Amino acid sequence: MATPNYSYEKRQKELAKKRKKEEKLKRKAEGKPDEPDDANEDGTGVDSPDGQPATPPADPAV
Repeated sequence: MATPNYSYEKRQKELAKKRKKEEKLKRKAEGKPDEPDDANEDGTGVDSPDGQPATPPADPAV
């Protein structure tokens, strides 16, 4: 059985980490957030006038 090539695995991890870091810096430079903000159910993300997240109307049948 062949012995594991630990230096190859380490290099691959380092390259992956470097790519991920570069992508993150690129996203940051473009001004895009990493994670989308919490959007409402309709997907608009618009809050109610009082600054609180908009809530769907209560179902009176329940």
